Amino acid sequence: MDEIRVFAPATVANVSCGFDALGFAVAELGDELLLRKRSNRDVTISNIEGAELPTDPKKNVAGVVAEAMLTAANADFGLDIQLIKKYKPGSGLGSSAASSAGTAYGVNQLLGGPYSTEALVEFSRLGEALACGTPIADNVSAALFGGFVLVRNLDPLHVISLPTPPNLYVTLIHPQIEIKTADARSVLPRQIPLETATKQWAHVGAFVHALHTSDVELLRAAMFDGVAEPARKGLIPLFDEARAAALENGALGLGISGSGPTLFALSEGKNTAILVAQALTRLYSVSDIAFRTYVSNISEHGVRTLTQS
Repeated sequence: MDEIRVFAPATVANVSCGFDALGFAVAELGDELLLRKRSNRDVTISNIEGAELPTDPKKNVAGVVAEAMLTAANADFGLDIQLIKKYKPGSGLGSSAASSAGTAYGVNQLLGGPYSTEALVEFSRLGEALACGTPIADNVSAALFGGFVLVRNLDPLHVISLPTPPNLYVTLIHPQIEIKTADARSVLPRQIPLETATKQWAHVGAFVHALHTSDVELLRAAMFDGVAEPARKGLIPLFDEARAAALENGALGLGISGSGPTLFALSEGKNTAILVAQALTRLYSVSDIAFRTYVSNISEHGVRTLTQS
């Protein structure tokens, strides 16, 4: 194989109660990457569409991941990368994770598949460290494993795939403002009351149990965030109004996707998810804030091959 084109899904991280631990992949939204072998051992980025990102491989998450993997594998070839970004960086939908995870998957295929999915998460975390200053694993894990994931531990890494209840859909609304992950992390509290922490832990347990039992009412009750959301919601215009509109139209809950500004709402059934999208569209349409909405099921798969030759 000399080249491969892959699809890397957008992801929702934190998922309300699961700060830096829970994530899921979005089926209908993601990026494409084209990776082509080079005769020398250099890594280049020859084209980026849809976003203004550095083409210097040492300053781009895809380049950092590719160089690390080729060096670790002592590969006898280099790589040229082309990125086709389908949604805006700084969206809270794992844009850097899609580039990192898509590159890790593609390089692994070109190498003949020596690395496990968890090993690819580790390589992808190098890209996350470059993008936001912290080697977070929830977005890249969701992008590589697909579905819902729980990052149980970072050292050593342990990622658990979780089941997705049937007929679960996500509505996304992306106000067209940028919130950098590093900035969103800077507003987080350094200490939280024990009562808040205990409540958060209980909701994570309830959320995981709800996924395993397809208990949508328990899922509704578990969509609580007492840690990141109170600190971050002020960064997102119309947050409280959006939550009210989503719940009034049948959503199980609404929260901040990753570090924002995208908001996500989970719903049982596509029709309800569409109603929620329509309600959020009406809300933001009367403001002066540009936005985009998406309705999708939860992706069963992570990064996948589109073409290869």
